[in-house]
Amino acid sequence: MSLNDIRVVLVSPIYGGNVGSVCRAMKNMGLRHLAIAAPRGALDELEARKMALHAIEVFDNRKEYPSLAEAVADCGLVAGATARPGLYRSHSKSPREWAPHLIQAAKTAQVALVFGTETDGLSNDDLACCTQIIRIPSSPEYPSLNLAQAVLICCYELFLASGTFELPGELSPEASGAMREKMFELWREALLSVGFMKGDKADHMMMGLRRILSRGTLTEKDIRILIGMARQVRWAGRQIQPHSKPS
Repeated sequence: MSLNDIRVVLVSPIYGGNVGSVCRAMKNMGLRHLAIAAPRGALDELEARKMALHAIEVFDNRKEYPSLAEAVADCGLVAGATARPGLYRSHSKSPREWAPHLIQAAKTAQVALVFGTETDGLSNDDLACCTQIIRIPSSPEYPSLNLAQAVLICCYELFLASGTFELPGELSPEASGAMREKMFELWREALLSVGFMKGDKADHMMMGLRRILSRGTLTEKDIRILIGMARQVRWAGRQIQPHSKPS
């Protein structure tokens, strides 16, 4: 699985809480390999563990390297995330644009996602270790993202590009035309019984109801619920008008 061959590298992170949040973001999106390059010293482990929550193993299994160059030495593609402008940063692409390329590359070699410090981001020396540059689209009024937010966005795009997630399908099949017509027949009777519409306006009102209920897919389960509602409304209407003739 290509996600197993993608490494998140944090360069000299400052706050243990941010590192813990990165761990959680990674586990949310199916990544598990975290590296710390050029660590500043001991992180606040209490804060890291508190923010990692159920992703403690990502934090505990992290690897530390004296430099970024050593952290990515065995990687093929190295994508660095930056929000700062500059001559060497102008050929950036969004995480969505890079994700398929990175996923494909991870099938044959290690891939690294690199993020800079919370205060300064990646330096030009850091970018020299990168083969690709990622720029996360954001408002020009405040383009700098929190470290964990940036990691989450990039990992999310990789997760989508990996094709490992599929929304669960609708269990109930789409309703047949005959089933829908039965439902509309019952609603006609129900709305007439409570006086919502009169006989001479019924066709016009029912066209409106058809239009409303035809804007999306109706499953057999949906129709059964709507039929049950119509029958209950019709029953209530007949209690109000006890002498009305059954249809």
